Amino acid sequence: MTISSSLNAGVMGLNVNSTRLATISDNIANSATYGYKRSDVDFSSLVIGSQQQGIYSAGGVRATSFKDVASSGSLISTGRSTDIAINGDGMIPVTNFAGINTDAANRDFMMVPTGSFSADENGFLRTQSGLYLLGWPTDATGETGAPSRGSQSDLVPVNANLGQSSAEATRNINLGLNLPANAVDGDDPFILPVDYYDSLGIEQALNLTFTKTPGVDNGWSVSVVDTAGDPNTPIANFDVVFNGNAGTADGGTLATITPAAGSTYDVATGELSFTVQSGPIAAFIGKPGEATGLTQLGTDFSPYDVSANGSPVGDLQSVEINPQGFMEAIYNTGFRRTLYQIPVADVPNANGLNAVDNQAFQISSTSGEVYFWDAGEGPTGSYAGYSLMESSTDIASELTALIETQRAYSSNAKIIQTVDEMLQETTNLKR
Repeated sequence: MTISSSLNAGVMGLNVNSTRLATISDNIANSATYGYKRSDVDFSSLVIGSQQQGIYSAGGVRATSFKDVASSGSLISTGRSTDIAINGDGMIPVTNFAGINTDAANRDFMMVPTGSFSADENGFLRTQSGLYLLGWPTDATGETGAPSRGSQSDLVPVNANLGQSSAEATRNINLGLNLPANAVDGDDPFILPVDYYDSLGIEQALNLTFTKTPGVDNGWSVSVVDTAGDPNTPIANFDVVFNGNAGTADGGTLATITPAAGSTYDVATGELSFTVQSGPIAAFIGKPGEATGLTQLGTDFSPYDVSANGSPVGDLQSVEINPQGFMEAIYNTGFRRTLYQIPVADVPNANGLNAVDNQAFQISSTSGEVYFWDAGEGPTGSYAGYSLMESSTDIASELTALIETQRAYSSNAKIIQTVDEMLQETTNLKR
């Protein structure tokens, strides 16, 4: 009977609105939960296939609940360097406590839209709820190589203790100085000390000696001595000749550079390469015809722009994650060292992810396989440090939906009450 189908439809209406009420309750309860993705319900009608002419049987309704993972909350500033969020699409790769000491193939892999991370007793970055940050480790140059982007096989738990102390060896020197154009054969040489740091962070020195080359117009011979080694034996020598014609535009600039024992010169970069006790160094001395690096002008010996990179041993002060997802250790010497790259995890269907505790999500058959992007590349957003993502719940919208659900539930209850009264009338016909 169609009256029975009305009763079934009313009961279904109560069930689906109860489901909707549960999602609204969850959304309102998590309105202040960072990274929470609101739940929603999709209603779809059911139709009984064998409808007779003139008679209609109610099919009812069913509800499908889901997480609106594709929605994003607004970002707020927190002032903590390890509070991070994705400014756009994509999620942060994480694991649980068991995943720290488990190989990647057996590790529980999850993703979160935001996280307030801090170091545990072993230095691993984790949230208060126990989710541990994953990333690709870098080498001494800050490169990750070619990690797998279609699986988590190369991801490791991020540990800030790896860089508690660090030093950077000097690898580049800039030699911006002027040699006097009025120098003559037999003048005393000019000695320029240049400090550098070895691989242990110990300060060393190079002594560069500039001697006017006898019998060579505008020519100078240069020797380089490393005080970390034999102070009496140069580690490199080279000869330079300057353009001495004051009537030309390139007067006073380098004309030729002739490297000797222990050194090589690259005309394309203007760098002279040699090796000290702690490794190779490239010193910029200038390119032929250009007024940078070494010059010979009518003034005194003037080291106006002499500098070297590198740093002494420093203690870890803080860690930061830049918009590209590189986690940098910052030391009290001002030196920065890249420890990890945190990729952005992305799936074809974000709303198909399985929701688990602590605002985390896992891959499912409907989400598609995960792919790890460099932050800001492809469809993903960049990282926002010192920030957290607010809940995507809009309280005003949820309260409106709450009123609508209450009215719908009452209306369906009224249907059941009406059907009950009509069935009672039918029963009374026998009397």
